[in-house]
Amino acid sequence: MPVETQVPIRLIVGLGNPGAEYEGTRHNIGFQVLDELIARLNPGRSQKKFSSELWEVFCGGRKVLFAAPMTWMNASGEAVQQICRFYQIESAEIGVICDDLDLPLGRIRWRACGSSGGQKGLADIIRRLGSEDIPRLRVGIGRPPGKMEVVSWVLGRYRPEEREEASLAIKTAADSVELCLRDGIVATMNRYNVSKM
Repeated sequence: MPVETQVPIRLIVGLGNPGAEYEGTRHNIGFQVLDELIARLNPGRSQKKFSSELWEVFCGGRKVLFAAPMTWMNASGEAVQQICRFYQIESAEIGVICDDLDLPLGRIRWRACGSSGGQKGLADIIRRLGSEDIPRLRVGIGRPPGKMEVVSWVLGRYRPEEREEASLAIKTAADSVELCLRDGIVATMNRYNVSKM
């Protein structure tokens, strides 16, 4: 994406599944990054509307919406579509935070557009909005070991030896969101896509 075509991000969406049984699972890393950002920026109480938990946050000198869809992960586009329609937000003004099986734990990667890469929440957002031009932050969770099923892996919690690296990845991902809101996605990709954090 050329610098001159950048548009400011107006909506940050963290993906996950609602409910206590999914808290802290690998698939919910989007929620975990959003929690870290909310703890840092202290936006006050959330609102429950548009099938989401929604916060208004001031970051980078302007107001940004943070959203945690309360639909199931695979139906995340329903919530995002409602928010975008009400606030007249274009696809390029969204930043989606989601887990990525193909990145090792500890790695993050920003992309300005592209396919879902098999992430079903992102796929539903792309389908509902009719565009792949949706910036996204992929946070690595790695592939399951051995013959373990993918569903069991993504819906499982971090192993004791993974927790420190997962915590660091969440903090690094939150740092990158703050940079993206301040300086744009090109600067953020240049800073965070180059090496393992």
